[in-house]
Amino acid sequence: MKTCGINAQLITAEASYRRAGIHVYLLEVLRNLPDDKSIEYKVFSSGPLHQCINRPIKWEQTNSLTANPIGRILWEQFVWPIRARRLGCQLLHGAAFALPLLSRLPAIVTIFDLSFLHYPHLYPSWRRRYLTFITRQSCRKANHIITISNSGKQDLINFFGIKAEKISVVYPGLNQKFKRPEESLITAYRENKRLPSRFLLHVGTLQPRKNLPFLIRAFHRAHLTNVNLVFAGGKGWYYDEIFRLVKELNLEQRVHFLGYIDDEELPLLYAAADLLVFPSIYEGFGMPILESMGCGTPVLASNASAMPEAVGNAGLLFNPTDLDDLTAKMIQLIENPAELKHFQTVAPDHAATFSWQKAGEQTSEIYKKVLKYDS
Repeated sequence: MKTCGINAQLITAEASYRRAGIHVYLLEVLRNLPDDKSIEYKVFSSGPLHQCINRPIKWEQTNSLTANPIGRILWEQFVWPIRARRLGCQLLHGAAFALPLLSRLPAIVTIFDLSFLHYPHLYPSWRRRYLTFITRQSCRKANHIITISNSGKQDLINFFGIKAEKISVVYPGLNQKFKRPEESLITAYRENKRLPSRFLLHVGTLQPRKNLPFLIRAFHRAHLTNVNLVFAGGKGWYYDEIFRLVKELNLEQRVHFLGYIDDEELPLLYAAADLLVFPSIYEGFGMPILESMGCGTPVLASNASAMPEAVGNAGLLFNPTDLDDLTAKMIQLIENPAELKHFQTVAPDHAATFSWQKAGEQTSEIYKKVLKYDS
C-alpha cells in the first residue's frame, strides 16, 4: 500500500465566503474517493474533517499556524512536506493551487482557475502576486495537474505552456441534496425568510469577478414588474460598489442581500427563485449553475470561460460585457412562462450528468498513475 498526503486546508467549518466553491469541491472529492486497498489517504486540515467525511480517511490535524494566509503558506512550504515524509507519504496532492516547492516527493496539484491572470486588477496586489508565483511554480513541479474544466486546462496550456497530456479534467459533481423540495416546504421557507414572491437569484461571494454591478444595472434597466433581485453569499473583497450602486439606483426595496446561506438551506433558496442569474466574467466552473439546475430552477449564465460547459443546452447564455444582451434575456425568460417551464424541465437531467462519485474515482486513478510512474 502507498500513501497519498492531501493538503485540504481550504476546507473550512467557518460560515463565510471561504466556504464556497473550492471548499465544496474538495470536500465532495474526499467523500467520494473509492475505498482502495492499494492507496491510503492522509488528509491534512485544521477543520473537523472527521465530522463531515463519513469514510475511512486518516485525518491529520494541522496547528494554529494555518489559521491565517501567511501561516498557511509557511505551513505548506516547510511543515507539510516534512510531516508528510515522516508519516510515510509517497505522493503529495496540493488540492488548491500550491505545492511545497522544495519537496522531492512526487506531487499532483489542482488548479481551479486562473482568474488572477485574466483579470489581475480585480485582486489585491499581494494575493495576485502570490497566486501567480505559486501556481506557475507548482504546475512546473507537479507530476500531474488536475483542472475542473476544459477551459481551465486550455488556460494552463496558454499561460504556462503546460503540455496537454500532463493535465486531466475532473469535473465537479452534484450533491444529491440539490433536488426540488416539496412545494409546501418552498412556500414555508419563502415566508420564513420574508422572500419576495418572485425573484431573480445570484449565489456566490461578493467580489469583483462575479460582475454583480453589471447584474444590478441590467435588473434596473429591465423594469420587471413585481420581480426582485436577491443575492446570497458572503462578503469577499472590493464589494463596496455593489451596495453603493443599489443606493444610487434607488433599488433598496427591490434588491436584497441575505449574506452567507448554509449549505442545507440552499436547495430551498434555489427552488424559491424564478431564475438564477450568473454574470461572472470568469469562473473555473460555476457550481451554483449545477446546484440551481438540480433544484429545477432555470439558469441564465455568462458565456465566458467554463460556464458554457456547466450550462450545456439546459439554460441560456449571455455576453457578460453586453448590458443589452443580459437585459433582453432576463425579460425574455421572466415574461415567457413556456420557455421558463422548458428549462425547469430539462435542467435537472442535465445537472445529474455531473457526478461526485465519478470525480472521486478519476482523482484516485490519477493518484495511481503518478504512483506507478514513480515506482
